[in-house]
Amino acid sequence: MQPFELSLFEASRAVRARELSPVELTESVLARIAAVEGRLGAYVTVAADAALAAAARAEREISESGPRGPLHGIPMALKDLIDVAGMPTTASSRVRAGHVAERDSRVAELLGAAGAVLLGKTHTHEFAYGLTTPRTNNAWDQSRVAGGSSGGSAAAVAAGTATFAIGTDTGGSIRVPAALNGVVGLKPTYGLVPRTGVTSLSWSLDHVGPLARTVQDVALVLSAIAVHDPRDPASVPAPEPDAFAGGGDLRGLKVGVPRNHYFDRVSPEVEESVRGAIERLAELGAELVDVEIPMARYIQAVQWGLMVPEATAYHERSLRAVPDLYAADVRVLLEAGALTSAGDYLRAQRARTMMRDAWARMFDGIDVLAAPTVPMTAVEKGREAVEWADGTTETVSDGYVRLCAPANITGVPALTLPVGHDGAGLPIGMQLMARPFHDATVLRVGRVYEESVAGAGRLAPLAA
Repeated sequence: MQPFELSLFEASRAVRARELSPVELTESVLARIAAVEGRLGAYVTVAADAALAAAARAEREISESGPRGPLHGIPMALKDLIDVAGMPTTASSRVRAGHVAERDSRVAELLGAAGAVLLGKTHTHEFAYGLTTPRTNNAWDQSRVAGGSSGGSAAAVAAGTATFAIGTDTGGSIRVPAALNGVVGLKPTYGLVPRTGVTSLSWSLDHVGPLARTVQDVALVLSAIAVHDPRDPASVPAPEPDAFAGGGDLRGLKVGVPRNHYFDRVSPEVEESVRGAIERLAELGAELVDVEIPMARYIQAVQWGLMVPEATAYHERSLRAVPDLYAADVRVLLEAGALTSAGDYLRAQRARTMMRDAWARMFDGIDVLAAPTVPMTAVEKGREAVEWADGTTETVSDGYVRLCAPANITGVPALTLPVGHDGAGLPIGMQLMARPFHDATVLRVGRVYEESVAGAGRLAPLAA
């Protein structure tokens, strides 16, 4: 096994045992980037020289005084919405041409303090406003979409061109690409990870979170970046150290199985794999409880009613100054936001409050909600719509956001992990959600499931 094939936990253990140096690990991942990036398109920029210098520095530090923690000397990537001092933050947009960040985002500061090695910046759908990330290909099949908007981060982790990565999630932008590329992704509780220095799409829906090969890896990253930051008005108090360590069993835990919404208009292969994974949770000791998803008919309207006007407000000046620099799909959405009335936005906020209350009551009877992450696997690039068995048609973006949006509206933690493959060999993801600030619960359930099945954490079969 080559170093780039190691999960974060495996690599960290090897570094701690002095069986692998951070330089050897970083060199291996950079060689992997050189071998496959031409077909993958995950990175906006690769800072190879800076990464090797950081790895050499980490190697000296570990040799002199031991590792600071599990991320010390581990190569990672940041979605190109996340500021790093002296590096461009392009948001994969011509609007940001020539932009260079003056200071680190809070999450970059935290990862730097943990000793992580920055490889570079990964592609996003322009300004995170989309679910496909056009410049990036799926790690399992390069003719398919990577998902978005954190498509570059997910594809890099799946292909072994980053040991872990950071993404953002406004309506599924961590979980969608994670599911489509067969990796683990976490949208934490709203406010748990600070967003200072991160380009916004929709301030009341935006989250920052990790993508990695295993649930254990994601928990290690979350422990390093879940802190309070007074500069982010949504930031919450930091959890206890090692709060996300997880482990244990599922005895006494109640898993909600949705009767509505989450299995409506879902491909048969996705439904079969996810229901099979839910049954596996029962075999591991969990009690399954049928639940009704409240206010399901309003989910799409509330998501778009919040996101569209907030995004337009953020881009108001540049949309007036340089409208032609935006991609057509993003420009249309931004212009549509200008037509949203204050009354419509306030009604969406009121409906969100009602939905949060209803979801809190739902979680009174369960510990975790288990459901598909997305209704279908990665579609072919260029495909715009999907037709369901009931005769209805929806756009690919609407399909991908439909099952992820509730967790953004309500702010609950949501974890996606791989639970199977379709007939074409494409990954299928299951989503686990819990009440706010019970991130440790979804990580525990995900880890117990992951440890019970074969093949967890394997890379996409992308030959060099």
